[in-house]
Amino acid sequence: GWYVLYTKPRMEIKVAKSLMDTNYEVFCPTTKQIRNWSDRKKKVEVPLFNSYVFIRIKNSERSKVFGFPGVVRYLYWLGKPAIARDGEIDTIKNWLKGDTIDDVRIQQISPGDQLKVKSGIFQDKEGIVQKIGSKRIRLILREMGITINVSLRECI
Repeated sequence: GWYVLYTKPRMEIKVAKSLMDTNYEVFCPTTKQIRNWSDRKKKVEVPLFNSYVFIRIKNSERSKVFGFPGVVRYLYWLGKPAIARDGEIDTIKNWLKGDTIDDVRIQQISPGDQLKVKSGIFQDKEGIVQKIGSKRIRLILREMGITINVSLRECI
């Protein structure tokens, strides 16, 4: 499994890099966001989980990480070090590899078109497009008698 390290704020990527440079197996999931400054916009890489880094390390070597700048402590759950299972880490990695809004090309969706929801609690429900926004679509689910807003990623 993977132990969860708690880091100082905004030190996640630096901690992960210094641990990797010392041949530890580390995972610091990141995503790209657009940050606005007064004079420009820039796409920057930010950690998915603030102040958390995952590390695969032997229990006997756990104390060695405290020599790295930015490492605060291990995360604990019910008095024991929190451990993320391999399957959970794989799920995060696969999710991060998935399409982003930039990767999706949607052609000619118009109000009145029929779409199917592909994820979430309304998965496999079909709806009629009522309104199209830049990132979300309003669908009417007649079968359930409700209207929902879903992201473009959630529709087929």
